[in-house]
Amino acid sequence: MLASISGLGAFLAYFATALGLVALYLLIYTLATAHDELMLIRRGVTAASIALGGSLVAFTLPLAVAIYNAQGLLDCAIWGLVGLVVQMLVYWLVRLALPDLSRQIAAGEAAPALLLAAASLAAGILNAASMTY
Repeated sequence: MLASISGLGAFLAYFATALGLVALYLLIYTLATAHDELMLIRRGVTAASIALGGSLVAFTLPLAVAIYNAQGLLDCAIWGLVGLVVQMLVYWLVRLALPDLSRQIAAGEAAPALLLAAASLAAGILNAASMTY
């Protein structure tokens, strides 16, 4: 049985690092947007949930690959930060294309939220694939 859990320490270290990076991502992302995602989600605005949820999944895809390929915790954290930067760039690019993005999401418009989620996921998939070097 001890052999079965011999990697528990490494698991906990990588999992804690990943949770820290996810928390950092959510903090930075929610500060960068012009709308308050959590307040909107609490009010039942589906568009906010679609946009934030898509972005969160899109960030965790390359983070999972970073964990898989990492040479250590620092390597994992650095590549996780790369994933964070990529997702922030995607948000700003979509916002350039749709300057009224935050107002539309706050108004519950699904189309811009779905575009943001899809762009985030596309970038997350490409980012994850690029980390397989």
